[in-house]
Amino acid sequence: MTTWPILSVTTFLPLVGALIVYLNRGDDEAAQRNSRWIALWTTLITFAVSLILVARFDPSTADFQFVEKANWLATGITYHMGVDGISLPFVILTTALMPFCIIASWKAIQNRVREYMMAFLIMETLLIGTFTALDLVLFYLFFEGGLIPMFLIIGIWGGPRRVYASFKFFLYTFLGSVLMLLAIMALYWNGNTTDIPSLMHTAVPRSLQTWAWLAFFASFAVKMPMWPVHTWLPDAHVEAPTAGSVVLAAILLKLGGYGFLRFSLPMFPLASHDFAPLIFTLSVIAIVYTSLVAMMQEDMKKLIAYSSVAHMGFVTMGIFAGTMQGVAGGVFQMISHGIVSGALFLCVGIVYDRMHTREIAAYGGLVNRMPLYAMTFMVFTMANVGLPGTSGFIGEFMTLLGTFKVSIPTAFVATTGVILSACYALWLYRKIVFGALVKPTLMTIKDMTVRECITLFPLIALTILFGVYPKPVLDMSAASVQQLVNNYNTAVTAVKAAALLQ
Repeated sequence: MTTWPILSVTTFLPLVGALIVYLNRGDDEAAQRNSRWIALWTTLITFAVSLILVARFDPSTADFQFVEKANWLATGITYHMGVDGISLPFVILTTALMPFCIIASWKAIQNRVREYMMAFLIMETLLIGTFTALDLVLFYLFFEGGLIPMFLIIGIWGGPRRVYASFKFFLYTFLGSVLMLLAIMALYWNGNTTDIPSLMHTAVPRSLQTWAWLAFFASFAVKMPMWPVHTWLPDAHVEAPTAGSVVLAAILLKLGGYGFLRFSLPMFPLASHDFAPLIFTLSVIAIVYTSLVAMMQEDMKKLIAYSSVAHMGFVTMGIFAGTMQGVAGGVFQMISHGIVSGALFLCVGIVYDRMHTREIAAYGGLVNRMPLYAMTFMVFTMANVGLPGTSGFIGEFMTLLGTFKVSIPTAFVATTGVILSACYALWLYRKIVFGALVKPTLMTIKDMTVRECITLFPLIALTILFGVYPKPVLDMSAASVQQLVNNYNTAVTAVKAAALLQ
């Protein structure tokens, strides 16, 4: 048994790093270099500590592990931390991707380097805290706190329309969360506690379930983002710096899916069952509609942003199918999408750093000058399409399998999204990489540097590894997913049985 507070260390270590960066004052070249190295070493050490969690985690139990609990506020609100098989994969995803974000920003960010590194380190603490919090109030503070550094990253280091994009991002996500705060208060009055494990076993009246589910849904749907509250995402992605887009796509989008798994299904099973047709409808529209919109984009980042909305449609569909394959596939799809979409934004960042444009029309024939880049971009494009042998296939296949058991029409229409994703992803790849090298501006473009290879090659290895051998992620979450699905089915079956007796 771990005797030291390993979760608190993992969560707040980046905050300590941010403090050290803050103390490293000065605007000269040496101070900027020191800020970068401090941020990099902090994220690497945090990742190393988080691997201890994996080594000591027992995947055979669905209970929360590494639990830390201390009195915090007088009304029974506690500092309560812990992870299970659903939250631990997201913690590892966060700690693993942050060093890549720092490396990707090494040369790209030249102004206010110290503040930029601080923003990323603070955001890492808030994201890990969201996945490890076992108290509703603590969860809400971490969940909402993550908005602030992301708002600053887009608003200060973003593109020409960064202020518009950052305010749109902030207002959309914050407005949804105000309703969640009201639902948290209602759950506290109902159960007289904000302890998440206790609330999972507290009966919630049917009427409260319905509107509390809707309140939580308002917040998580915007974060996912689900259609039609997805319009902030393309703007935020286009204006955000490369590393900002990576965090946004790979981790921030997963907060909504994690919220559905942690709150909507276990706490409001009857409402989740009742609203499943609504979720299926919105998911299918997201998969088909945003895939079609992606085909019409002229900006690389916008195209990948719309593809993210489509892929998150598979996640919501799988989660609310309420089957073992659907929920497990949803978890796996989120982890896979985190790796693949993060890598795709890094690939866009590589050519943007050289050409300072993301217009698809500005490129063509890059394979002639950048063969290494062409190979790397191809792997992630294929994973985005869901090619068998890549991690993208496993998640999509499992969510479709799980949904097929519940709603054949939903699964059938969602499957067309696989074909549509191949259309826009392969079109993008052909326009950028293949063809004759005729544009004079591309004649001298250089292939990937050592730093860029260090950033992307580990992600290639993970994409292929999890595509061929998905067992590590699936085994880690299996017990927790099984318990979640069993509890959900038990609650729904009990209500159906009671209805038959009346």
